[in-house]
Amino acid sequence: MRLALFQPDIAGNVGAIMRLAACWQTPLDIILPCGFALSDKQLKRAAMDYGAAADVSRHADFAAFEAERLSKAERLGGGARLIALTSGGDTMLHDVTFAPGDILLLGQESAGLPGFVQDRAEVRVRIPMATGFRSLNLGMAAGIALGEALRQTKGFPA
Repeated sequence: MRLALFQPDIAGNVGAIMRLAACWQTPLDIILPCGFALSDKQLKRAAMDYGAAADVSRHADFAAFEAERLSKAERLGGGARLIALTSGGDTMLHDVTFAPGDILLLGQESAGLPGFVQDRAEVRVRIPMATGFRSLNLGMAAGIALGEALRQTKGFPA
């Protein structure tokens, strides 16, 4: 299981997701460019001392991320299914059957995932919310989705 962030805008959210990734021993991919410098002190402050414990990979752009994902899948003989988390998703989170090799992809806080990225996903997932609300905080969405995926795959750390 992996988390991936597509061109995130807010350092504090990335820091919180880095903490989540460290605590649940889940690798994190950051697809550049970001709306802030990755060395930004807000990011370091938000990740606190967990940042060094997180397994973070940076990718120059979505094409570089995709090339690495597909290369890994080929080497491993499958896996690395891209699961896009989007408010326009056609599958509810609780209806997805997750696999250990899945990559949970979240978009920009300001714009979500662009169409060309959503088109590459095998599944587009929506987290259920009450009527009248359009989105959750990026870190909150990552935690909800990763928690469900790890619960299903029995992937929580011991």
